[in-house]
Amino acid sequence: MSEAPVIQLEGLTKAYNVGTPVETEVLHGLDLSLAQGEFAALIGPSGSGKSTLLNIIGLLERPTGGRLSIAGRDTASLSEAEITALRGRSIGFVFQFHHLLPAFSALENVTLPAIIARGVSDDEAEATALQLLDAVGLKAHAHKKPGELSGGQQQRVAIARALALKPRLILADEPTGNLDTHTADDIFALLRAFNRDTRCACLIVTHDPRLAARCDRVVQLVDGRIAEDRGA
Repeated sequence: MSEAPVIQLEGLTKAYNVGTPVETEVLHGLDLSLAQGEFAALIGPSGSGKSTLLNIIGLLERPTGGRLSIAGRDTASLSEAEITALRGRSIGFVFQFHHLLPAFSALENVTLPAIIARGVSDDEAEATALQLLDAVGLKAHAHKKPGELSGGQQQRVAIARALALKPRLILADEPTGNLDTHTADDIFALLRAFNRDTRCACLIVTHDPRLAARCDRVVQLVDGRIAEDRGA
């Protein structure tokens, strides 16, 4: 029996201001699946619906219609508590702006998902966080706060944090958008390495055609519809 896709969208739609004169549909009947181990780029012009789609896949917004399954679970009937639990267990997020907590050290920021998931921090969570910081080349900086780190180092901490609970899916929204070319290449290489080593699925929103070309698959969104799906 084949494993269920990590992401499965069927006829997915999203509208805002539903039932009002200014109702606007921004996603129009999307069909998309992403399997374990796939590394895909999501591209498209501004206003094409990329961020909305990423928020829906990341369980931060609910679709208006259609079906969304994450790791084999149909999300339509899940309560908000179940959605939160599924998001925390299955999805890691990396954003253009890292959203690290400035008062916490790098180690504490990476340990935070385990604190939230388990209610307490323990030796295992800290050991995992140290391993991840080592993997991104920052073990020696574990006790520094974000303000003491460069932009690229902060993004490395954010990647380590996203991987802390070994998610099946990494969603990255312009993770290299505010970095220089060399640092962006390093961050991209890290995501590829974790994708290869852990077989997590990765969906990366990027405006950088160089990075998109290095993905196994490129999904192009135009006006809320999938215009092209290369490598699927």
